[in-house]
Amino acid sequence: MRKIENKCMLITYADSMGGDLKALEHVLDTYFKEEIAGVHILPFFPSSGDRGFAVINYDSVDPAFGTWEDIDRLAEKYTLAADFMLNHISIRAEEFQDYMEKGDASAYRDMFIHWDEFWPEGRPNEEDLRVMYSRKPGGPCREFTLHDGSKVKLWCTFYEEQVDIDPYSEATQEYYRRNLRRLASHVPMIRFDAFAYTSKVPGTPCFFIEPQIWDILDISMEPLKETGTAMLAEIHEEYQIQKKLEAKGHYVYDFALPLLLLHAIEFKRTDRLIHWLEICPHHQITTLDTHDGIGVVDAAGLMTEEEMDEISQLILARYREDFSKQPEELQKLDPLTAQIINVDGKQKIYQLPGTFFSDMNEDEDAYLLARAVQLFTPGIPQIYYVGLLAGTNDFEGLVHGEGGRDVNRHNFTEEEIAERVKTPLLQKLMALMRLRNTSSAFDGTFSVSYGQTPMELVLRWENGEVFAELTADFDTKKFDVRVSEEKTI
Repeated sequence: MRKIENKCMLITYADSMGGDLKALEHVLDTYFKEEIAGVHILPFFPSSGDRGFAVINYDSVDPAFGTWEDIDRLAEKYTLAADFMLNHISIRAEEFQDYMEKGDASAYRDMFIHWDEFWPEGRPNEEDLRVMYSRKPGGPCREFTLHDGSKVKLWCTFYEEQVDIDPYSEATQEYYRRNLRRLASHVPMIRFDAFAYTSKVPGTPCFFIEPQIWDILDISMEPLKETGTAMLAEIHEEYQIQKKLEAKGHYVYDFALPLLLLHAIEFKRTDRLIHWLEICPHHQITTLDTHDGIGVVDAAGLMTEEEMDEISQLILARYREDFSKQPEELQKLDPLTAQIINVDGKQKIYQLPGTFFSDMNEDEDAYLLARAVQLFTPGIPQIYYVGLLAGTNDFEGLVHGEGGRDVNRHNFTEEEIAERVKTPLLQKLMALMRLRNTSSAFDGTFSVSYGQTPMELVLRWENGEVFAELTADFDTKKFDVRVSEEKTI
């Protein structure tokens, strides 16, 4: 099993680069051997929905993707990361089906959060629902009918195929131990998906509630401590939360960088970006794009609400214009213009849709500039497979997918990949990635400063006599790279 390295990491579905895990291995070995050191494979287990995130069980690899042998073979060549859904399971899972059949007699009854038992008598009231961090209209509650015909209301934060689980239940903790030990025997890093939603307390947002969230982290980390497996918490919220997790020694995500970069490039203003580069965590995974979209709430506290809305509306207008050019039959489908959440009674944009390249108006100079900054930002650079290939919005995906996010989830054939890597844009990006993987400067000390103008930022890494320096001009969208070996890109 290859250990975690400070080098470029891909994030992809098991079937999105060639069709399955064997094809993924072939594509990586053939086209990206020097550019990709790690791979986060999005859920590759049997699932009933949400493109793998409604996991039925972690016992096996979905046969459509391959086997554990395929995972282990990849793990010898690349640093692998896998997902664990800490907050929920599939309603098709054995544990939930047992509860549906046996009701209160089920050993898994207390694994699920009963809505009426969770709240004190007479609640939830309007204030409880107002302050709740909610991802869908009507709140996180769903009614189920048990085998005997009785009905029960359970906590369901996300989609129809998922039901939340109680981390304090012994049945849940045994579920954690069994499955996390299995995953840890195959991969050195596990992402806790939807981690912040596990802390539920009446009268609060039910999102990253302290001190409960730290108790839950201790519970879930117990199986990973046995093997020294790294944990990466998936949390979309303001950066102070990431700072708290980093202070406890865990990897965190830089979900703020994408919006800050878009704002800097589109509005030619670098002050927000340079401030973040000065204070951002270093024990982090950097991103520009994800399978879900571009985070907006993640930039809270680093941009004003007006600035966040300004760049969001620009990207949404660009996305709508692109969608309006599609055939009439496609325009009848839901393009997921924006994901909205309730935060303290206010409706806010949560994430932006579309591929990062399309959201940048397919401007190759702007796109390369953004990637160069990401590769020089402290942390392990993680590149979503659609972004790696500079993919454009795939509105045809709306026909066969599970929702509007499929616009940014195109499955590439090897033939498509072989053609994409020949393009000058990909050749330049791959050269940057090779530099990021091979220069020891990136294991040294980071600094950022203004260049000759406020529109020019200088990102510099020094490790003894070795250095790598990026000068990024947000006015011209051009950049220069200098390294101690006197090579330039």
